[in-house]
Amino acid sequence: MVWSLRKKIFIGYGITLALTVIVLTWALIHLLDLGQASEAILRENYKSILAAENMVYAIERQDSATLLVLLGYEDQGWKQFRENESLFFQWLARAKDNITIQGEEKIVNAIEEEYASYLNRIAEVKPVRQSDLQKTATFYHETILPSFLSVRDACIRLREINQEAMFRTSERAHGLAQRAVWSMVFIGSAAVIIGLGFSLVLANFYVRPVRQMMEATQKISRGHYDVEISTDSSDELGRLAHEFNAMAKRLKSYHDLNIEEIMSEKRKSEAIIRSMDDGIVVVDETLRVTGINPTAAAVLGVDPDQVREKHFLEVVKNEDLFNSMKQAIETGQPPLLEERKTILTVERDKKRHHYQFSVIPMGGKSSPLLGVVLLLRDVTRLTELDRLKSEFVMTASHELRTPLTSVGMSIKLLLEKTLGKLNEKEQQLLEAAHEDLQRLKLLVSNLLDLSRIEAGKMEMEFERVSVERLFKNVVSVMKAQVDEKTIDLAMGLPQDLPDVKADANKISWVLTNLVANALRYTDLGGHIRVSAEKLDPYVHISVSDDGAGIPYEEQSRIFDKFVQIKSDKALGGSGLGLAICKEIVRAHGGTLWVDSAPGQGSTFTFTLPIEKNS
Repeated sequence: MVWSLRKKIFIGYGITLALTVIVLTWALIHLLDLGQASEAILRENYKSILAAENMVYAIERQDSATLLVLLGYEDQGWKQFRENESLFFQWLARAKDNITIQGEEKIVNAIEEEYASYLNRIAEVKPVRQSDLQKTATFYHETILPSFLSVRDACIRLREINQEAMFRTSERAHGLAQRAVWSMVFIGSAAVIIGLGFSLVLANFYVRPVRQMMEATQKISRGHYDVEISTDSSDELGRLAHEFNAMAKRLKSYHDLNIEEIMSEKRKSEAIIRSMDDGIVVVDETLRVTGINPTAAAVLGVDPDQVREKHFLEVVKNEDLFNSMKQAIETGQPPLLEERKTILTVERDKKRHHYQFSVIPMGGKSSPLLGVVLLLRDVTRLTELDRLKSEFVMTASHELRTPLTSVGMSIKLLLEKTLGKLNEKEQQLLEAAHEDLQRLKLLVSNLLDLSRIEAGKMEMEFERVSVERLFKNVVSVMKAQVDEKTIDLAMGLPQDLPDVKADANKISWVLTNLVANALRYTDLGGHIRVSAEKLDPYVHISVSDDGAGIPYEEQSRIFDKFVQIKSDKALGGSGLGLAICKEIVRAHGGTLWVDSAPGQGSTFTFTLPIEKNS
């Protein structure tokens, strides 16, 4: 007969449960016996004791009534006597109905006989009462009192015999309780010992194959697949052991078949990494270098075979890059960095080389983090081209300034000298040339300023500036244009707003440019709001409008050079204003961005560092 594991467990714990039931039944029986014994004490004896007490009380009250009669208080005495006579007979009847112990019936009969005799003696009181006092007293002491004492003593004997019965019953209950306690201790101890022994045997029976499987699993995890669990059981544990042995054999076969394929794929991956033109550094979750290709080793100036298992900071020696790698390890996400902060500059062969780096976690939020990959892309040529372009723009802008100034003076002089001598068409052409020249001069000036900022050659006069002062400067400059379009220009300033560290003139120019843009794209009667709020360690300054908004596809390009939103309201601009604003804010250590939705207005926000108290 084959027993399942479930049936074995049920039988094993069923035995323990049966022992528990036996102990509980045994305890219940003895508790019931104790309860019945206690109930017997109250039921069998208490009523008789109560009857005896009340009969003693009644006979004593009758004796007092007899004395009252003998002393001359006949009405009061006989009334009291008859009342207690009725009470005595009531309790005597209860005593006769509750005869439960040996000898009690004889005493009750004696009480009844003695009381009848007592009543007969009382009947002789009335004739005696009419004689002299001496004769009355003698009659009471010789006739009434002995009969009274006889009845009372019989009642007292009834009470005492029932009290003795109660004591005997109590001692019997106490003995029963002691026997119940010792028997429960004995049976309970036996049940605990038997249950504990059986549980140990049962636990060893269950745990032995599980322990074997655990040891075999540990061997498999270490790469030893030649394991087998011996079992002679045919229950679920036996079938589990059989399946485990089959699994170990399949794992061994799979390992033997795929180890070469895995090694081949690993060699291919390493070959691909080595052959890549971009530098690659792989670190684990403890920032230990686990892989590096020749390109990255050449960039960092290290031997690829000697840096493995070394700490990343020891190999790269760049604190900012190390912080980016550490952030990726902690968050499981690529770090968010500004574009200019993703460039690693390395001095090699007396030349400066620039590499754009990317930090890419392997794994992360939905899976365990395996490590982080650092990708280094050589952008030296692009950086150099960008520098040359900026220098060319700066040089060309600077060189164009003088001839443009000269041409401007000439056109202005012509306008003044030929006023009234030229026909209307000639006059319009000359004025158009003057306007185009002014626009060209503004473009050249903006290009020159932008080139200086990008090259870091524009001087910044940093000072402690209140945001309220900046806002008032902008409002005063733009008041005429705002009033002309009947636009509501409002300010929002918290009272506890701290001062900022900034170049007041440059930031005023940025605010003026942003308000001018908002004014250009806001319809008549619209609203523009300039506001600020503190978000340590910066103050966020915003310019909001309820104009046409910016198309989503244009929002990522509006801060680039020569980019304008396609609109009839953008005519006359150079497309450099926002680019210059962004570079000025960046030179202050801040960031400029836009939040907009088509048809719902735009909000341009930039940050300025809070000036710390000295």
